[in-house]
Amino acid sequence: MERLILLVLLIFGSIGAKVQATDLVKPRVLISTDIGGTDPDDNQSMAHLLMYTDCFDLEGLVSSPSYGSGNREEILRMIDLYEKDLPKLSKHIKGLMSPAELRAITKQGRKGAAPYRGFLTPTEGSRWIVECARRQDERPLWVSVWGGLEDVAQALHDAPDIADKIRVHWIGGPNKKWSTNSYAYIVENFPNLWMIENNASYRGFITQNKVKDKYNAGYYDAYIKGAGHLGADFINYYKGIPKMGDTPALLYVMNGNPDDPEGESWGGSFEPTARSSRPVFHRLTTAADTVPIYSIIEFHVKGPDRSDIPADSACFTLTIGKQKWDGFHLGGGDYAVRHSTYYLGTLPYTITSDIPGFPALEGAITIENLWPGRESATDYKVGPNWYTDKSDPALFWRNLQGAETVYKWRQAVMEDWGKRLQYLKD
Repeated sequence: MERLILLVLLIFGSIGAKVQATDLVKPRVLISTDIGGTDPDDNQSMAHLLMYTDCFDLEGLVSSPSYGSGNREEILRMIDLYEKDLPKLSKHIKGLMSPAELRAITKQGRKGAAPYRGFLTPTEGSRWIVECARRQDERPLWVSVWGGLEDVAQALHDAPDIADKIRVHWIGGPNKKWSTNSYAYIVENFPNLWMIENNASYRGFITQNKVKDKYNAGYYDAYIKGAGHLGADFINYYKGIPKMGDTPALLYVMNGNPDDPEGESWGGSFEPTARSSRPVFHRLTTAADTVPIYSIIEFHVKGPDRSDIPADSACFTLTIGKQKWDGFHLGGGDYAVRHSTYYLGTLPYTITSDIPGFPALEGAITIENLWPGRESATDYKVGPNWYTDKSDPALFWRNLQGAETVYKWRQAVMEDWGKRLQYLKD
């Protein structure tokens, strides 16, 4: 938060005005999360967020589970735990949001992935994104996406005017494969959106569970155990080992200058990109076909021309990496499916359908470890405000692109949170 205080001093110091680093400098933030779904690290990140609500103008908590059973009720359950801890926290931290305020901004978004066109119908969550974005405020609305992009895509479809009012920081990578169609809709129709596509950098924050010090596998015993109701609940997620893979999207607006993605921040440092990788195949691929990691891989196959198949209805299946993905008939016998992966190496796949006359197909694709990697004529073109993981090999942490820009701050972040957790033990 030092950057925010410094910013105020720089702006107002020369004219002798006395201001405080309060509402004028707090970033406006809306969280979109798939909490309660297949990955419990959203619960961990939510516990962290709730203990830092004094640092933001938090305007929304939207449940957006493109995959799994996430729901609004899980956010509300976390708020209930926070409410029990709030009396102790409030003794030490001023400006924390009330449980009533938090419940009022908690909304249900899309349950399940969007069809091929990338959007479907408005949800309570997508409408709330639009309402917040349209508020009269000189500050942009930072939309911190911890899961799929369905509600962001829906909001942009329904209200294109909000595109220059929001800034999206998306934890992509594995989340990208769950919302390929919504991602494709956004990048095709809103290439000038301010977007931080964080596909790998965030993974520098994920704990090393084999390291037994107090910042990694030992963090629960050192800081969380006995820390109120939120601390007692934390043991239910990864046995208390803090993964917190979505937290960097929040850390980005907590520390550093969020207007400068290339600068230093707890949430990472990013570089502009002019394109987003999108290899398109109108044939079966083999292991000799290589694509960049995190690409939107688009497979097209020929099949029966069936005018009776409803538009945007799933009608065939891509099975790859032991997971199944819906494909769609685009018309004229052109069947298409999008896929994205964070796995490296060669992945075999099959394409099957119950449609009579649809061929059963087998192929393979090889994933390379650099994003956006080698250029393709079919890549999406994006504008000057699209940022992504830094490609400098010196900033790889292990084999993760840009992750060093987050990893180097992890101890400082965990120490800072540890101080707040201590308040719940007093």
